[in-house]
Amino acid sequence: MSLSAESIKVENVVASSDIGQELDLETLAMDLEATDYDPENFPGLVYRMQDPKAASLIFRSGKVVCTGAKSVDAVETALEQVFDELRSLGVEVDDSPTIDIQNVVSSADLKANLNLNAIAIGLGLEHIEYEPEQFPGLVYRLDEPDVVALLFGSGKLVITGGKRLSDAEDALTVIEDQLSDLGLLD
Repeated sequence: MSLSAESIKVENVVASSDIGQELDLETLAMDLEATDYDPENFPGLVYRMQDPKAASLIFRSGKVVCTGAKSVDAVETALEQVFDELRSLGVEVDDSPTIDIQNVVSSADLKANLNLNAIAIGLGLEHIEYEPEQFPGLVYRLDEPDVVALLFGSGKLVITGGKRLSDAEDALTVIEDQLSDLGLLD
């Protein structure tokens, strides 16, 4: 594993699940602590948890989206807490609702300054968006793995769109190899 691969840090895991029935969000908002429900501004109930630190968005349809967790285990634990809370309020929830990981957002450090102009030209404009007047990072859409990487001149990057941590590791390897091949990575 490269030194930069060791720098990968999970910043956020987003997962979804489905209770399988419609929910009365007004009642849940009154019965659950640490919730925000303002249907004028957002159609879901926001349920904040402290351990693990995460927020679950609970929708009338029974869909639940959990965000803010720092690992797949933490997002699964957070959703299990939501399911247990709902069960304690008399909501019928399957024993093990399916949890689908939607997005793993991670950061890493290539430990080298990057010439983003040269990278944009070298990697080809069909996979790159780079408008430094609009945003200081270069947006690189990889095909394999199917993720988006934001590269910054400092050598730091953010990888999003993966379903597993290995997607970020694979993307980092691809990026390092491509930049090395182009002579753009020391």
